[in-house]
Amino acid sequence: MPEYVILVLPSANRVYAASSPALLRAELAAFGAGLSADVSAIEEIELGGVGYVKFACAAPLGERDLALLSNLSSLYALFELGDGVLRPVAVHPLAKADSDLLTIQKYPGKTNEQFTKLLLNLTLLATSRPADWPDRELHVLDPLCGRGTTLNQAVMYGFDATGLDVDGRDFEAYEQFVKTWLRTKRVKHTAESGQLRRNKVRLGRRLDIEYAFDKDDYKAGRTRRLSYLNADTLTTDEVLRPASVDLIVTDAPYGVQHGSHRDAGLARSPRDLLAAAIPVWNRVLRPGGAMGISWNTHVLPREDLVAILERAGLEVRSGGPYEELAHRVDQAIVRDLVVAGKPG
Repeated sequence: MPEYVILVLPSANRVYAASSPALLRAELAAFGAGLSADVSAIEEIELGGVGYVKFACAAPLGERDLALLSNLSSLYALFELGDGVLRPVAVHPLAKADSDLLTIQKYPGKTNEQFTKLLLNLTLLATSRPADWPDRELHVLDPLCGRGTTLNQAVMYGFDATGLDVDGRDFEAYEQFVKTWLRTKRVKHTAESGQLRRNKVRLGRRLDIEYAFDKDDYKAGRTRRLSYLNADTLTTDEVLRPASVDLIVTDAPYGVQHGSHRDAGLARSPRDLLAAAIPVWNRVLRPGGAMGISWNTHVLPREDLVAILERAGLEVRSGGPYEELAHRVDQAIVRDLVVAGKPG
């Protein structure tokens, strides 16, 4: 039975670095459902004083398996283990853009980019076609996108991306960042900004970008789209068409500072925000798609969030690795994530 070890990607965040091996074990177990080779015996080991995550397969990893595993959120290097020798295995992660798209932005409260990739990966695996997403053109929505970490990871994967956020300062910061990044990288694109209106009512502002990393693709119209809507998340089903996105991925507010500005009677706790927003988000999610949400368990028990998702008609992934993803962010935040598929 072939055995492999993964060298864990270093993280500048020391707290996340301490959690990443355990998160990688759970992520690897979830990836196993989409692999042709059964994954087993996942454990943390130490070789020569260096920590690795080790796993075994019923058969050698094939090209298709490697195409998936190359995108593990904390994978730094992959080796086949045999007779005490580590043999490097070439990996080819999806990376349509330079990694500085994820790392340049620095600001308080930024979601760790490795965790964002983990959340997106697990949501991809909860769709009706978990094994073939590296070859699909998908549309990702983050309805609480802040300064766009999820949008940037979607761009890295070559997906279309849409974000909503009510905070005007975050909208302006992201618009300035992404326009500067595209110009600096000489990416062929068009960018249009303006008012966001529906039925003659102003809902906010919008930024629409069409781009391609290859000039020939741009000329031929083989482009990707990136949109940021500076609007209330409860207008998601008004500003997007029904069943128009494949994935909804978001890092929910951790405290009581965020919420909807639309309904003055809505308490601005994450619990009430998610209870009101998830049915709205679900209307724009395609059948066969999936929703992934991370949140602070101190303000919302897991079973309560699961109940909200199930009431919306979503099928929550549970058991095994999906119960092993909670981890500490700081003294006030223990973050967990849940993913759910939409039948169809």
